[in-house]
Amino acid sequence: MFQRGSSAANKQFVLYSAKQEGQAAFRAGISVSKKIGNAVIRNRVKRLIREAVARLETVIPRGLDLVIIARPGVETMTLEAIEQSLLHVMKRAKVIKQAPVHNGKRG
Repeated sequence: MFQRGSSAANKQFVLYSAKQEGQAAFRAGISVSKKIGNAVIRNRVKRLIREAVARLETVIPRGLDLVIIARPGVETMTLEAIEQSLLHVMKRAKVIKQAPVHNGKRG
């Protein structure tokens, strides 16, 4: 996937993306290394990233595979900050074109 996809990064995340033809939905893999913290902190970060991706699911195109790699510093961020940072890196990767309009609550 890394050879035929594209990547983008910001201070908090590295994002790899690749199109998958015939796929009904997008898929997202999350990687949080031990540099972030202990298991409790890493699992909390993964939960927050999953929730942020779920909030953005209406603007992420179908048929896309994403790999989200968290960088050190993300463990101190709030859910809203993680969501905005993911939105930023997805725009940089040209995965999405416009910002979503939502009330902060998930579907």
